[in-house]
Amino acid sequence: MTGWLGVSLGDVTGIGPEVTLKAIAAEGPEDDTKYLLIGDGDGAGRLNRKLGLGLPLGKFSSYGDSGRCFVTNPLADPLPENLTAGSPAAANAAVAALRDGAGRCLRRELDALVTAPVNKEAIIRAGHKFIGQTEFLSGLANTKRTAMMLLGHDERGRWLRVALATIHISIRSVPEKLTAEKITLAIELAAQACHDLQLPRARVAVCGLNPHAGEGGEFGDEEIKTIAPTVLAAQERGLDVVGPLSGDTVFHYALRGDFDAVVAMYHDQGLAPLKTVAFDTGVNWTLGLPFIRTSPDHGTAYDIAGKGVANPSSMISAIRLAKQLAKNTK
Repeated sequence: MTGWLGVSLGDVTGIGPEVTLKAIAAEGPEDDTKYLLIGDGDGAGRLNRKLGLGLPLGKFSSYGDSGRCFVTNPLADPLPENLTAGSPAAANAAVAALRDGAGRCLRRELDALVTAPVNKEAIIRAGHKFIGQTEFLSGLANTKRTAMMLLGHDERGRWLRVALATIHISIRSVPEKLTAEKITLAIELAAQACHDLQLPRARVAVCGLNPHAGEGGEFGDEEIKTIAPTVLAAQERGLDVVGPLSGDTVFHYALRGDFDAVVAMYHDQGLAPLKTVAFDTGVNWTLGLPFIRTSPDHGTAYDIAGKGVANPSSMISAIRLAKQLAKNTK
């Protein structure tokens, strides 16, 4: 990939900066991508030295700068050292980095944005209205037609790609908020994701909501009233989609290659199997944005932050996916 990849550093009191620097150190020699780290440059420099990575971090001035790895701070002042986990200052900086990175992507200055983990509770406590990075970036892009896809592979190279019809809501509220429109959007975006990945086909499986996909209405009627008609309508429009299928078996068939993507009805239905298969290498990809956005599939991990032991595998995967998608787009 020839171009610029932005990486927002996330909550600096978590492991985001560490996995970012480690990932770039590992992935940087693979091609000529230029990296723009968005966040506290002073902290990134200290961490770079502490970890002994030797990354040549330059202060960003323009996209014509010579070099490969730069840092820009959206805030006027550097953050204090030794902030406590989830501090308001760290939360505010994380939001500023997200906003800055999205703006650069919307202006077509960056080819993709990779976002390091943030902490939702800390951001809300700092005074922001915040549901998650997916929703925040969707708002900045002025679009509601987005969905979360998580993807990863096992040690045998078998992939799971899971799009979610609903995301960060309670289990209790899923049935009432699970609409035909949301399922349709997830199907369409999952199919488009397969094309964006340049897969040879885009065969999508749709989960049922209830055990055994409702067992003909015995365990609930969402499949009969909402999910099955939605799948049929998608089929009639030419999409290669099947369902509703029982959530306790569909991921087995997807992992063996029968399906290229799965649409899950709620967060844990899709993410539990995905993280079982690819806990360390899973990637979060926001479908439907007008720019490429990926992120590692883990949180801030305050308990191990600053210890130098964070595993960068998921961030490496997120960077690789972002570069692959940017290359495919070009």
